[in-house]
Amino acid sequence: MLSIIYSDKFLEHKTGMLHPERPERLTAIVEALKSSPENDQLQWLSPTPVQQGDSVLMALLEKIHTPNHIEAVAEIANQGGGYLDGDTPVSAQSYDVALLAVSAWLDGVDLVWEHSEPVFVLARPPGHHAESNQGMGFCLFSNAAIAAHYALEKPGINKVAILDWDVHHGNGTQEIVKTNQNIAYCSLHQSPCYPGTGYTDEHGSHNNVLNIPISPGSTIAIYQPTFEQKVVPFLTNFQPDLLIVSAGYDANHDDPLASISLQPEDYGLFTEYCLEVTRKILFGLEGGYDLPALSQSVLATIKGCLQVIKITKK
Repeated sequence: MLSIIYSDKFLEHKTGMLHPERPERLTAIVEALKSSPENDQLQWLSPTPVQQGDSVLMALLEKIHTPNHIEAVAEIANQGGGYLDGDTPVSAQSYDVALLAVSAWLDGVDLVWEHSEPVFVLARPPGHHAESNQGMGFCLFSNAAIAAHYALEKPGINKVAILDWDVHHGNGTQEIVKTNQNIAYCSLHQSPCYPGTGYTDEHGSHNNVLNIPISPGSTIAIYQPTFEQKVVPFLTNFQPDLLIVSAGYDANHDDPLASISLQPEDYGLFTEYCLEVTRKILFGLEGGYDLPALSQSVLATIKGCLQVIKITKK
């Protein structure tokens, strides 16, 4: 069984008409998974509810984000909604939903570590563009970075790697983790493209950052050797106790926000490469805005995980 962490409450983060990061992203994925033959191998779990004044979660959030940023998101939500920047709406429920998304990623860490099996967190809003002092690019809080720091507090987890295969560079994740020698960050992203960061000469304070810009129009023919020659060696050499994947699916050919030409099944191959590094993987949803391509790509990731689980259970 593969655990999927999901809640209908994630649909309550309202982004407005025609915004690409919309609730329908999740409903499309849920429908695709529940109607697939693989659904009987999935365990659907709800995230741990966030109680008002949750001291553990808030302490962790405040470790990653400045009080000014946290208060800005909360204040806009309390006022009924508004924008952090031109691309990043906050609705009345967004603050609470974003906290629940963080909780889901933390639950994912717990489950992966407890069972030594992959887990998929199907949550929104996404997080990899959220920097310590500002949200941007549809992102409110830096889910992957928060999850990585949380993981390092668990006995037995000394090193965490983050692989970001979203088509956009995770500037927020990198900004937060680049000085931490116990966290490695690897990103494959279209360049040039939003947010205009992620250069190859950025290596982090401990040679713990690997950025791999990908040219527009690239296909699996570019990605496959890149995984084999750069991504897998970088992650393997770091020897992480846990791997977190910022799983964005906007590098698909049909995605409206970028110009890479992957196919949904290619994400199954990415998943296989990750599982060569470790089975202790937390996959968390980031981008992906063409609903059919998004849902089929998530399904390809799920199938890749189930195949490995099935083989090892024999």
